[in-house]
Amino acid sequence: MVQAALFATDFQTAERAIQETGADWGESHDWYWQGLRCHWRVLGAEDARPLVLIHGFGASSAHWRHNAAPLKAAGFRIYSLDLIGFGASAQPGLKQFRRLDNRLWGKQLAAFLEQIVQASPSQQAVLIGNSLGALTALTTAAFRPDLVGAVVAAPLPDPALVEPLSFRPTRWWRRLKHKLIAIIFRLLPLELIVPLIARTPLLKAALQMGYHHSIQLDHELLHLIAQPARRPSAARALRAMCVGMTLRPVGCTAPRLLKRLASRPDRPPILLLWGREDRFVPLKIGHRLQHQYPWITLSVLDETGHCPHDESTQAFDKAVFSWLNLNLGNDQQRA
Repeated sequence: MVQAALFATDFQTAERAIQETGADWGESHDWYWQGLRCHWRVLGAEDARPLVLIHGFGASSAHWRHNAAPLKAAGFRIYSLDLIGFGASAQPGLKQFRRLDNRLWGKQLAAFLEQIVQASPSQQAVLIGNSLGALTALTTAAFRPDLVGAVVAAPLPDPALVEPLSFRPTRWWRRLKHKLIAIIFRLLPLELIVPLIARTPLLKAALQMGYHHSIQLDHELLHLIAQPARRPSAARALRAMCVGMTLRPVGCTAPRLLKRLASRPDRPPILLLWGREDRFVPLKIGHRLQHQYPWITLSVLDETGHCPHDESTQAFDKAVFSWLNLNLGNDQQRA
């Protein structure tokens, strides 16, 4: 069971916390999982309830620069993990026995919860994910609900939510698709494309698509996104992600994960948090999911794009605080 709901005074304290925490927040550590280096951060009292922040595509734990201090002030011990292929974690290439997809990241997160956070059925962790991090959090919750007390998906992306599978592919078609995808991404000159994007104004242009307001003067944001992309191993990791996410099992797509959770009486409550101006993941997906699964809550932030936690920090934190206050420790919310 998760601990009791937070007190209102915790949230008042959080609202007064300094928002400009900075990209270097918390204590940094390394942890090795399946022989791969994983970078993670921690902030807050050891006896506080655990909360894990999971970044989106192309980002890292540094992207939670404005959220760590308010969440700590609300009474949490804050953890954040750089997923394999991102941030300061290892950036492996294509391996036949290991694909970079949300199934692998979900396993990485579950291991992190057990080994580092020391989450358990009696001390479940709250997961907050942005974009790809939200899909990773959902994956972990679907397969290890015993470790997860609540999930905030801000927002929840997956091509399968836009174009659901209408047929079951045959075995020969799956094999042919696997070979074609592998060939295409092996031939794609990512070693030229990634440095070009990372070291030119193209990166700022692409990053701006994730925000509603201008990021022209936010040099820290550009740096924390550009730094991992400039690593020599970034292109090979991107190739592995492209192949992995394209060829992942159907059972690891968001629609199947949600169906899996819907059938479980011990499912954690889920909050979908969407920016109304999100250019990458349409808000209509959030409305459809809320209609399809009434136990899911949807909260919408105005004048906000794909990164609500970073662009509209105070509104984001307020929505999260209010929802957690209603859901943590309340088993009736799961009925």
